Parts: sequence; structure tokens; C-alpha cells
Amino acid sequence: MTRRRDGLYGFCETGIISPERMKAIEMNAISLGHSADRMMESAGRALADFAREKDPNKVVVLCGKGNNGGDGMVAARYLAHDTDVETWYLDQQSTSPACERQRRLLRYCDVPVFPFRCRNDLDRLPDHLLDSDLVIDALLGTGGAGAPREPLDTCISMANESGTPVLSADLPTPGVRARWVLAFHRPKTVGSEVADIGIPIEAEVFAGPGEVTLLPRRNLMAHKGEGGRVLIIGGGPYQGAPYLAGLGALRAGADIVRIASPVFEPVPDLIYERLSGAVISQDHIPRLIELSRQSDVVVCGNGLGDASHDVVCAVASHCKKAVFDADALRQPLPLAEETLYTPHAAEFTRMTGKAVPSELSGRGRTVQSVAAGSTILLKGAIDVISDGTRVKFNRTGTPAMTVGGTGDVLAGVTAALFCHLPAFDAATLAAYINGMAGMAAEKELGGGLIPSDLVNYIPRELYGTGVPRG
Repeated sequence: MTRRRDGLYGFCETGIISPERMKAIEMNAISLGHSADRMMESAGRALADFAREKDPNKVVVLCGKGNNGGDGMVAARYLAHDTDVETWYLDQQSTSPACERQRRLLRYCDVPVFPFRCRNDLDRLPDHLLDSDLVIDALLGTGGAGAPREPLDTCISMANESGTPVLSADLPTPGVRARWVLAFHRPKTVGSEVADIGIPIEAEVFAGPGEVTLLPRRNLMAHKGEGGRVLIIGGGPYQGAPYLAGLGALRAGADIVRIASPVFEPVPDLIYERLSGAVISQDHIPRLIELSRQSDVVVCGNGLGDASHDVVCAVASHCKKAVFDADALRQPLPLAEETLYTPHAAEFTRMTGKAVPSELSGRGRTVQSVAAGSTILLKGAIDVISDGTRVKFNRTGTPAMTVGGTGDVLAGVTAALFCHLPAFDAATLAAYINGMAGMAAEKELGGGLIPSDLVNYIPRELYGTGVPRG
């Protein structure tokens, strides 16, 4: 399958996709109105069409209890029109709702169905495999984790030992010796054929609720600090900015947030590291390096002014990960081991010398062209995120967020997520969540949004009830 390379289609990723990223894209597609059932129907029909190309007289479809099993049941329903087909399915609790709906539909088709719960249930079925021309493996797919347990392990052995060619749906179940693999939307392993299941372009190139699924779950036995240690270096000329960034980091899940600044504000949730004088100067470099080495992510630039850039550059190389915002976005650009820049349009021009085009795909290509070796989150009515290879857009947000300080909150949110995610994923999720929080605040409060309002909506959007998590 070839892909268009013009317009937004030029920003579609190619090649192998991880199950986690595919789950995010599917969640985004669902949020746009492309239901799980519709994707399953498309996948199952494509599977049936691929199977027909092999001209089998009899097909056995092996179905698990997840959505991959549902794909197999759809395929069986289509194959039943002109092929001798039967379905084996894992009859256990916790079957996915979509798979259960497909199982019920099979009751009204001329398809023999054999449920199995244990090895004994499978003992009476081996001749069915020996008499078939094709086996469709729809047991686990991308939802599988670890080595299959009984009775799946026996089912896999039976399929392999039968010598019947196997077609795997999306991804071979671990242990299955598949002759063919038909992947849906993108390949998940080398050598796969690919079927289009109608996922909209925006589900792939725009941020959506699926990005939340990439954030790891908290360890139930976690200790203080495991949520992330963030250092904010800023303030002096503009005293509130670093504190807004710090609150954004806390609300996005960081455990310990320090503010290194010449200016103190009485925010008891944040740890204040006092720096003498009116602005951050070279005298502070040793202490800032020490604090940076103790931190998972450093945020630098918020409220800093233009007199401390030499300090920023000196400290940057000692940071494992850093988010550079606001006054840190000037030449020479500071560079950490892993670097994330969060400019608005004017700051982007100042740091790169390039103007920001008005047309969306042009903005994407411009950011992509200068992001090699770092990640850039270009803020705007539609945000652009790129690491020099990938490009993502985000359209959440509201004009009420043009008030000063919302970008500082975003920098802090980005830093907290950067503690646990790669830079590109952290920036994409941060842009999405920050915009969603702004929209929620505006809906409840109306006009006159202030940055501290935004802070209080971040946990609801990121960790609230019903939010999918990885």
C-alpha cells in the first residue's frame, strides 16, 4: 500500500508501529466518531478477502477474547457466504464488549462455533485442523502480553503441528508459526501485508485522547520522587512565571518541584531555592548545576529576562532532560542531553531565523526542518510538535488562553510528562492536555481566564475518571 505524501498525508508515519502507538491512534479515531465496531468490521472483512485469495475449501478461525478475536469472528461471518468455515473461541470471562457483540452475531450465521475453556475441550478438535486448508490466528494480536497460557498454549501447538498454513490477524500470537500476517492500518512486524481500516488522517497526525494512553501507570508501591523531580530556573524580572510553571508540573504529576529564583512567592506546594541578587547571574552557576544534576527534568527561561542567557547555556549541558521556554529561546541555543523547546511564533523566529508560515502543512515542514537533535513544540492556535522526523499537530485550546502565563503552565506540564515519556510524546500530550484544561476552564468560568485557573483543570483532564491510561 502506498501513501500520499502531500498535505497532511505527508506527516503520516510509515514503517513498523508499536502496539502502544496503534492503541493511541485507534483511541483518537474513536474520539473522531470512527467506532471500534466499524474498525473491527473493516479489519475482519479485509481478513476474509485475504483468506479468499488463498482459495481454501475449509477455514478454521481461532479467536481469543479480545478485539483480535472479534476481527476473526467478523472474518468468519464474511467467509461463511462461500467457504466452509468454523470458529474456535476462548470462552472465558472478561471478553471485550466488541468481541462479544461479534460472537452474538455468529449465532445467526451458518458457522459452527466451538468454545474452549481448557485443554480437554481442545482434545476433540485436532482433526478439524488437519482437514482444513487455512487457519486464521486471531487469538491475541497487539493486546497480548507475555507468553500465552493454557488453554491458548495448547491451541497454538495444535495449529503449528497440524501443518496447515496460518494467516495471523494484525500480529502473530506469540508462538504461532504464521505463513502470512495481515496488519491493520500499519504493520506491527516485519513482512506484514497491510489493510486499510478507514482510520481518519487526523487520528494519526493530530493529538487526541489516545495520547493519554501512552503515559505509564503509577506504581502502587511508589515512593516520593518516583513521580518525577523537576527544577524550574527563572524569575527575576517577571516573578510569577516560574511559579506558574512549577504548579503546572505538580498538577501534571511531578512529585518534587523546586523553583530556583531571585524572587520568592509564598506557594507552599513548591520548594524555593533562593538565589541572591535581582537576576540570575554567573555566581549562581555552581549551585544551579548541582540542582540540575539532582533533577529528572529542568525547565529554564520562565520570567528570566534577557540578562541571564550565558547562565542558561552553562547549566544546560549538565541537564539530563530540559525544557527551554520564553527567555531561554535565543541564540546560542542551550542544549541538554535531551532537549525540548517550547516557543511561540516570535520566539521560534528569534531562535531559528525562520518565519512561521500561515498554512498548516508549511508550519509542520518548517518546524520539522529545524528540529533535528531536539524536539520543538511551536505554540499557536494549532500547535506543531516535531523531533525532526515526526510531526504532530494539536488543536485543543481557546482564544481565552492568550492571557500571559498559560505558556508557563504548559512548560511545567511538559516537564512533568517528560519525566516519564520521550520528548516527542511528552510535548504532544502536554499540548493536548493544556489545551483541554483551558477549554474546560473557559466552559465553567466564561471569560477572564487566568493562568492559575488553568492549573486546577489539568489533573481532571490528565488523570480524571474515565481517562484511558497506558
